[in-house]
Amino acid sequence: MAKWTPKHEAPEPLEGPVVATITGGTIVWFVLFLAQLPFYGWFADHGHTWWLWTCLTGAALGLVGIWYVRKRDAAIKRAAGRPDRTPTTDSRPASAE
Repeated sequence: MAKWTPKHEAPEPLEGPVVATITGGTIVWFVLFLAQLPFYGWFADHGHTWWLWTCLTGAALGLVGIWYVRKRDAAIKRAAGRPDRTPTTDSRPASAE
């Protein structure tokens, strides 16, 4: 297992316009679905309807991704506005023994 142990620290994650990137990708998937929709008959005749459903699934998962990254962004901004809290004692309540 030692062979798989990392020998250096992982790089910092890339930050950027995450919400815009996910939104753009979702729009692309949905546009691809709409562009293929008029050709449904051809896709059905050739057994390629999965192309349409892949695009629709990409758009649906993109909506979940938009929801997720917006919540994540809001949490990061909320955490950045708070002062650091480093508890000096154990924050767990004492158990009644």
